Amino acid sequence: MQRFLLRTKAQIRNALKPLGEAIVGALTIGLLRTTRYFDPIKTANLFGKITRRIGPLFREHKIGRANLTAAFPEKSPQEIDTILDGVWDNLGRIAAEFAHIDHIWEHDPAHPENSRIEIQPRTHELFAQLRLDNKPALIFASHIGNWELPALAAVAHGLDAAVLFRRPNIESADRAIEQLRSVNMGTLIPAGRDAPLKLAQALENGQHAAMLVDQYFTNGVDVTFFGRKTKANPLLARLRRQIDCPIHGVRIIRLPGHRFRAELTEEIPPVRDAKGDIDIQGTMQAITTVIEGWIREYPDQWLWLHRRWR
Repeated sequence: MQRFLLRTKAQIRNALKPLGEAIVGALTIGLLRTTRYFDPIKTANLFGKITRRIGPLFREHKIGRANLTAAFPEKSPQEIDTILDGVWDNLGRIAAEFAHIDHIWEHDPAHPENSRIEIQPRTHELFAQLRLDNKPALIFASHIGNWELPALAAVAHGLDAAVLFRRPNIESADRAIEQLRSVNMGTLIPAGRDAPLKLAQALENGQHAAMLVDQYFTNGVDVTFFGRKTKANPLLARLRRQIDCPIHGVRIIRLPGHRFRAELTEEIPPVRDAKGDIDIQGTMQAITTVIEGWIREYPDQWLWLHRRWR
């Protein structure tokens, strides 16, 4: 009898799953469309306030607290709470800003003081170098600041970019989100079994391949992150072993006054082994170290809410 009840519950759950996904998808689309009718800055303030209030109710809050306590053992519980408050605020603002992602990039080189995006001269030089050197490039980013904006930076500087992204699980929401992303983000390559091949092809065609590289990857290589062992996706280093091209990191940091600063790193040389070949693990460690440095500068702008360490 118990086995029958369990099987029946499973059948009901599976039957209701498409309905649940359809409801969530419809709500997502509705929220995105509605948000576009309102002032983006006021909406970001509102969303940030809401996520700061409700964030502590979710289990991800406990994950974030544990991550921060392990990464910054010298910080007090009050300091950890302040960082977590900023994390939830940043997440809410990203959600609001995403609805306006197709026209959020505002930078006028002639009047940078009036621009929403701040770009230092050296970053301008590096973007120009990438555009004019007639080479492909690998560009990595992390979940810091507004992590949707780096792809906009590439296109705004005239780079032919191919961006790796993860599709939402709900198909209807996926279509709406991809439609917004496709406006100013270059070629979008969904994560999947054929993604490495597509990225390699993009590089061979002279495009600049970009990807987020700061999440735990089950079959990844060992790296040290905030003094603790974790796994990193080796895809970027493997692509570099296959194709000779520069590696750069990009981040879009949130500034006061609803502004952002775009920064592109100097070229990061890959680590090589005794034979001169690209060391996959060593190269991913070098990239992970750069990201850790970014996070130490702005700990409240990184997504501490996922299980980076297992």
